[in-house]
Amino acid sequence: MLSVAPGIAAWGLMTGVAMVKSGMSTLDALAMSLLVFAGSSQLAAIPLLAAAAPMWVILVTAFCVNLRFVVFSAHMRSYVMHLPRWQRMVVGYFTADLTYALFTRRYPAPAEHEAERLAQTAYLAGNAGINWFSWMSCSVLGVALANSIPPAWGLGFAGVLALTGVLCSLATSRLRVLSAALAASVAVAAYALPLKLNILLAIAIAVGLCLAMENALAPAVKEEG
Repeated sequence: MLSVAPGIAAWGLMTGVAMVKSGMSTLDALAMSLLVFAGSSQLAAIPLLAAAAPMWVILVTAFCVNLRFVVFSAHMRSYVMHLPRWQRMVVGYFTADLTYALFTRRYPAPAEHEAERLAQTAYLAGNAGINWFSWMSCSVLGVALANSIPPAWGLGFAGVLALTGVLCSLATSRLRVLSAALAASVAVAAYALPLKLNILLAIAIAVGLCLAMENALAPAVKEEG
């Protein structure tokens, strides 16, 4: 996580700047950083808040942008079900895109023994802590220095680059490469949809088609084996 922390920090910095530049008070911006802790949905909600959009529109937009975390949590469930509920809730709060990506790359399957579970939990906690601190500290810094850092610097794109690099390293099979290319193509083609629904559509189509292909190819793989 340390290698991608600068990108996360830059993204958090520019999100903090964007919140204040949109007209939010310092207190509101700090509360949003701490409670929401989701850069993409924060950036999607900020212009809607500035435009005084209805609350349901803001909530639906944030919900659609963050739907990918439903997929993350469904996958992570088998890793954390041995933990008490309050600890699973804490894991849910701290889990972010890069936290999930790095964790599942390091541990493709859940642990079967207690020592392995402790190792997985420690790895997840370490990554999540670095990710949270990088984002939160620089988001607060962005709020404090909003009038000194112009959005034209475009530092937020560093977070996108960091995420893209890790996701590319996860493309270890043809099916994963296909799913990534398919999701990217659909997201770009449907970019004009409101409420960031292009993201939801891209996830649904990529997951649906690749699951169908995986099921169709499974018999052939078994026969070859």
